[in-house]
Amino acid sequence: MPRCTTGRSTRSSEALKPLPGGAFGPNGTIDGWPKPAHMPAMTELDRIRNFSIVAHIDHGKSTLADRLIQMTGTVAERDMKAQLLDAMDIERERGITIKANSVRIEYPAKDGKTYILNLIDTPGHVDFAYEVSRSMRAVEGSLLVVDASQGVEAQTLANVYQAIDAGHEIVPVLNKIDLPAADPERVKENIEDVIGLDASDAIPISAKSGMGIPDVLEAIVTRLPAPKGDRDAPLKAMLVDSWYDSYLGVVVMIRVMDGVIRKGDRIKMMQTGAVYGVDKLAVLKPQMVDIPELGPGEIGIWTGSIKQVRDTRVGDTITTEKKGTDKPLPGFKPAQPVVFCGLFPVDANDFDDLRDAIEKLQLNDASFSSEMETSAALGFGFRCGFLGLLHLEVIRDRLEREYDLDLITTAPSVVFKLHMKDGEVRDLHNPADMPDLTYVDHIEEPRIKATIMVPDEYLGDVLKLCQDRRGIQLDLTYAGNRAMVVYDLPLAEVVFDFYDRLKSVTKGYASFDYQISEYREDTLVKMSILVNDEPVDALSMMVHRDRAESRGRAMCEKLKDLIPRHMFKIPIQAAIGGRVIARETLSAMRKDVTAKCYGGDATRKKKLLEKQKAGKKKMRQFGKVEIPQSAFIAALKMDD
Repeated sequence: MPRCTTGRSTRSSEALKPLPGGAFGPNGTIDGWPKPAHMPAMTELDRIRNFSIVAHIDHGKSTLADRLIQMTGTVAERDMKAQLLDAMDIERERGITIKANSVRIEYPAKDGKTYILNLIDTPGHVDFAYEVSRSMRAVEGSLLVVDASQGVEAQTLANVYQAIDAGHEIVPVLNKIDLPAADPERVKENIEDVIGLDASDAIPISAKSGMGIPDVLEAIVTRLPAPKGDRDAPLKAMLVDSWYDSYLGVVVMIRVMDGVIRKGDRIKMMQTGAVYGVDKLAVLKPQMVDIPELGPGEIGIWTGSIKQVRDTRVGDTITTEKKGTDKPLPGFKPAQPVVFCGLFPVDANDFDDLRDAIEKLQLNDASFSSEMETSAALGFGFRCGFLGLLHLEVIRDRLEREYDLDLITTAPSVVFKLHMKDGEVRDLHNPADMPDLTYVDHIEEPRIKATIMVPDEYLGDVLKLCQDRRGIQLDLTYAGNRAMVVYDLPLAEVVFDFYDRLKSVTKGYASFDYQISEYREDTLVKMSILVNDEPVDALSMMVHRDRAESRGRAMCEKLKDLIPRHMFKIPIQAAIGGRVIARETLSAMRKDVTAKCYGGDATRKKKLLEKQKAGKKKMRQFGKVEIPQSAFIAALKMDD
């Protein structure tokens, strides 16, 4: 399974030291500014700023969030730690943000007013773009963080376009200006050329050391717009996120657009019609702080004895049960899984534990879907849907760590559309479920629009890689010595190891982003793998007809090395329908039955060998080939 190689390393404790010259006061705030008093129940709209931080992976989003929290004294100095908003162990270990996290900051500005800043720290990886898109709808502005040594990358583009689509005011921030390779002027030009934003007043900072952070805080207050809303209108709030807490039940994060929500209110979900009481109302600082009410423009959380996360649909509109609003907010599309694979326990006795673990994870991650399936080779398991390969890896790692399970992951596949001859259109999630081709008119596969940014010297290798994966070049532009190439690629060719190969051929300098564009017809076939004439459904895959033979040969050669020898010959075949396209034969272990024949007639030896041959033929007919779990895992890793 491909590994993510782009996580940012965990910052050292240096990041948490005060600035030289006593920039922090004794209570962790900036010198000369009083520590904010406890927030009032009612906040004026012009004193609220809601913003997110968007950037490519490892450009310093979470480190900037740490400095903003630290410099405003939101968290006591003794409680500060690097990547404070990355709460999950796997986020801290891999150094990536997976879940968008929110925090409320109180900032006493230079104009004498205390402002409420609601910050949402978003993920940078393409697999978690869904987290970014829904966070954008809850805020009015964004800080665009760009590494001053690397410049604009593919995911910078993707995230900033989401912010522009949401109508955000954007403040460019140049991070890591203290690095020897930093070139702020070149990166400003890069932002203007590639994104089209005016970067003349971009703020130079070092989020690690704290340099320039007061300028960022002032820019948030002066350059980002205040939210709009009517306090006297009926309650209208957007459901931004929800997660399961073992003590409180389902915790719901909301952004209030109009009206006021108070503790004790009876509120209604407009999509489902369900009614709940507001038991607890709080804001995240980043620990929960109870408050009596939330007004327009504010972001907070509430609980109301909700048992399941699936009862709270992200994007739903929340209003009061009586005298509520009639018109819901537009909301946003639910997450659509694009990569599917089977998860099976190594020990069949762990199936019930796996089912419980998956149900618990789904409470915390609404974009992860699953349904039960059975496999002749692997037994009972689940067919699971993910937003991408990193999402798949994160879920699998969490299942193995948090629930102590040993799992087998089948080859990832995408959803194909089958157009049947009777006019019906079916979704094919698992290649093993492919119906007879005589009933299928044609098959469509998902295509993606991929944006790759790469230094000029590696461009040829990238173009060759994309062509080898059935790509169609759409665009090629330059910004300085970096090329931005846009390709139309089949998603099925990308989900295996495309990202790893891209990093390999460009020595890690390329950045990659994609979005699903359309479904398109192509000559696709189901390739089955047969071991001893028995189909192994877990190794079935959909392939392009032109590449089926080479793919089948590679798989047979790999299995020949992985399956241990038995007492009989084992044929390993790749087949399309009833036609075998590749074959390897695993020779039998044989006993030397002629060892005791000293001299004598040659027919005596022949007779013994024929007897052994007949026994092995019978053995092959009734014998069962045991394929070890390690062979499955190795075979499912894409060949080079």
